[in-house]
Amino acid sequence: MRFYLYLLLSSLLLVGCTPVEHIIKRGDNALAIGEYAEAAGLYKNAYQRLLPKDKERRAQLSLQMGKCYLRYGNTARALGALKNAERYGTTDSTLWLLLGDIAKTNGDYKAAQSYYNTYQQLFPNDSIAANKLATTEDAANNYNTASAYTVKISNIFNSGRTDYCPALFGKDASILYFTTTRRQVKGADLSGVTALKPGDIYFSKKDEKGKWKLPEPLEGGVNTNFDEGACAFNPSGTKMYLTVCREDPQYPRLAEIWESTRSDAAWSKPTQLKLTSDTLSSYAHPAISPNEDFIYFASDMPGGYGGLDIWRASFNSHGTGPVENLGPSINTAGNECFPAFRPNGELYFASDGQSPNFGGLDLYRATEDSIHHSWNVIHLPAPMNSPGNDFGITFEGARNRGFFSSSRATGGRGWDKIYEFSYPDYLLSVKGWVYEQDGYELPAAVVYMIGDDGTNKKLSVLSNGSFETPVKANTKYLFLATCNGYLNIANTLVPDSSTTEHQYVLQFPLPNMNIPVLVRNVFYQFDKAAITDSSKVALDRLAALLKDNPHITIELSSNCDYRGTDAYNDRLSQQRAENVVHYLISQGIPAARLTPKGYGKKNPKIVSKKLAETYTFLKEGDTLTTAYIMKLPPKEQEICNALNRRTEFRVLRTTYGLFDEKGNFNPSLLKPQEKREEEQTSDSEPAGILY
Repeated sequence: MRFYLYLLLSSLLLVGCTPVEHIIKRGDNALAIGEYAEAAGLYKNAYQRLLPKDKERRAQLSLQMGKCYLRYGNTARALGALKNAERYGTTDSTLWLLLGDIAKTNGDYKAAQSYYNTYQQLFPNDSIAANKLATTEDAANNYNTASAYTVKISNIFNSGRTDYCPALFGKDASILYFTTTRRQVKGADLSGVTALKPGDIYFSKKDEKGKWKLPEPLEGGVNTNFDEGACAFNPSGTKMYLTVCREDPQYPRLAEIWESTRSDAAWSKPTQLKLTSDTLSSYAHPAISPNEDFIYFASDMPGGYGGLDIWRASFNSHGTGPVENLGPSINTAGNECFPAFRPNGELYFASDGQSPNFGGLDLYRATEDSIHHSWNVIHLPAPMNSPGNDFGITFEGARNRGFFSSSRATGGRGWDKIYEFSYPDYLLSVKGWVYEQDGYELPAAVVYMIGDDGTNKKLSVLSNGSFETPVKANTKYLFLATCNGYLNIANTLVPDSSTTEHQYVLQFPLPNMNIPVLVRNVFYQFDKAAITDSSKVALDRLAALLKDNPHITIELSSNCDYRGTDAYNDRLSQQRAENVVHYLISQGIPAARLTPKGYGKKNPKIVSKKLAETYTFLKEGDTLTTAYIMKLPPKEQEICNALNRRTEFRVLRTTYGLFDEKGNFNPSLLKPQEKREEEQTSDSEPAGILY
């Protein structure tokens, strides 16, 4: 995968019967030039020569072995070595970060959190550790969330060694190029970096039936005894750009970008593409923008944000212009690499520093905001991303399918393998989430979809509370989410005709009819009952909810914390509840449907399961009484006071307007409801839509 990113070459010392110190020195030299497998072997040799009682040096060598194994992806050996370092009492606290990284890569998020927590307790201001902990907590919560992607391993391309960085070629995407270290590659010697053979570029073609043929090596002088791989093509198909790591005893061994020209269906012997005058940095993983005006690449050159950054340089008549870093919205303190483009201009890349992150390198999609000179980055869901390294993606033209590489567990032995993926080809689509407000997903919910083009669908909700459906531009849609025991919520949407591919996201947080429902973001000035302007947005949403559920009546309640007298809090909370009711009446809600009630401090909050997950010092079922709060530390007291200060509503009746004064079913309900439909499908932007 990243075998050739930091390679240097120095003269090798003859291996013989040497003192331990000499072997360690040779290991240090190998590590300094990026020969990780060679260094690990030397450290292991020295380790085995030490007596068990020499715990300090055994711990140091075990830690060095672990770091080397990690650098070339052998996590199993790395874990064994690092556990030895722990057993021999290493004092190097980076051990906990490394063990956390391995646990995360293995999908053991609970263990990873424990290791990261141990490190963060020692270094509470370390931002990298804080990010690792945060992304691991997110991965533990979201990794198993279902998505519409399907992924399976592509056995036709994979060998018994590493196979990675697929790149589709041609207008019909009928040729796949990729990098491999299989036994048949040209290089005879094993790499001191990986203990595998150097990489070569292979390719496969589709036959007349559209089936992929067995791969074969690329001819024409592209492959040599050195490392070649991670190739890309310009959209017109006349140029190949590839990563090369040469070996010359007189110069450092670094990654370089080379260029080959296609003529008569053959590729020429490549030549180096000079991007800067810096000869001490690596340049790898080329990608060409859809309009062929920029080459994007990964580099560790000075001026970046972390390890590897993604940069770009414009093409001109002399070759390329000045290089430009893509900035902090793409690049992090970690590594960003393997850029790739879709024809629509979307940039895909791999990162171990972006958030969210499921482990190792994850795949991300980015669109450029040229006005604000930044990028909007989206993390791809599982199964596209896994706890292992996921990188090197390629698409079949405009289709939502293609290939990528991954070291996930299904590939075996932790080696990089090529996988194929697909996603429903909805150019415009809606993805919705139905869940209990302040609670969990509602898989029993049903979503009704109505469009002014005649669309009328009943959509099923998956076990994670989501649904997905295609939509058409310039069509007005109404989505109504319902679930037994919950209030309905409606959202409207008119997809933009200027967008050829976009997924809209709708949120449906359904209020539970059987418990009080919190009205978020209703604020008051101190000692005041007047509605603030900032609160009107939340109350407008409540008014819309009542219009979507025209047969319910509610009690609108206001609650205070324990401070102040009972009489004062009763009076203030009643005034606040009445003012909320007056505002809802001004928005067209009949007064008969609204009952204001001020509870003062007589109705303390009861902790729900979701609330206990948010605030770990609370337990489900606890009641936030004065006596309970006073036992807590000051910061936790303030959190509880804030939870008690709230505006809520609860459903009183569900039959408002259904019957006339004599108790008969109201015949007016049989009349058309044009006015209400107009309100529900207005052009105003619904609060639940996230663009």
